[in-house]
Amino acid sequence: MHLITTPIPLSFVTENANCTNPDGKSLCKAVVDVDRKIMVIGGSMHVDEEEMLLDEESEQNNLWGVNLYPDQFGTSDFVEFDSMINLRPNLGNRSRSVENVETQKQILSIVSSLVHA
Repeated sequence: MHLITTPIPLSFVTENANCTNPDGKSLCKAVVDVDRKIMVIGGSMHVDEEEMLLDEESEQNNLWGVNLYPDQFGTSDFVEFDSMINLRPNLGNRSRSVENVETQKQILSIVSSLVHA
C-alpha cells in the first residue's frame, strides 16, 4: 500500500494500486482523509487502507473509501463513491456511497490535487 501525500502521475496509480479488472474495467481502491488531504492506494480492501491511515494518526470520521477508474481519468466517472467503510449511521451516512455533496466535493478536490496525467 502507498500513502499519497504529494502529487503522483496516473501511471503510478495503475502500476502500484493493486488494480482489479471487473467487467473489463481497471478499478483501484483508495481511502481519502478529507481533513489531512492525503490518501492511501494499493490495498486489496478499503478497510486495509483505512487501517493504514488510522495508524498514521488519521481520524476515522475523516476517512472515506472510493474506487478510482484510471481509464476514466478526466471524466466524472474517474471517482466512484462506493465502499463498505462509508457506512456511518452516526454521521448520517446510511449507505456505501458518500451521501454528503460537500464531502464528495472535498474528496474530488483532494484526488484531483494528488493524481495528475
